[in-house]
Amino acid sequence: MGKLARLWLMLMLTFSLIGLFASSIVIYTYYYLRELPPLCSTFKSPFPGITIDCERVLSSKYSDIGGVPLDLLAAVWFVINIILVILYNFGSGNVATLAINALFYWRFLGIIIVPYLIVVETYLLHALCVYCTIMHIMIIIDFTVVTVFFTRLKRSLMA
Repeated sequence: MGKLARLWLMLMLTFSLIGLFASSIVIYTYYYLRELPPLCSTFKSPFPGITIDCERVLSSKYSDIGGVPLDLLAAVWFVINIILVILYNFGSGNVATLAINALFYWRFLGIIIVPYLIVVETYLLHALCVYCTIMHIMIIIDFTVVTVFFTRLKRSLMA
């Protein structure tokens, strides 16, 4: 195991940092300040019958699991993702191996929930939250980047 090339490191960290930023905005403004996050009603939805309505999404019965906001769970997911990437890149030996193996499985936990959340927002609530959508996109991109990285890593180890 070894260090990530600068491009891979930047890609893996950037998308997680953007997702963490989006989730942090929601946590701070909606759950701490009790205000709607900025830009939550500024955009017109490109999808017929679906509005941009963070309030509807964030206050719905689907917005938490056992009282824990999904945005907080998303923030935790992004933080763990970042830690795993850093441990792989800067850790040595067993730490790097454990981190990259954990990252391989960790990405599935993120990607599994995204289709459910998209269905909830579009078909059940008929509303999108701008920040939730950003987090969904970052998880999808992260999944793709990590998958491509693993594919290339596997090829290089087999060569």
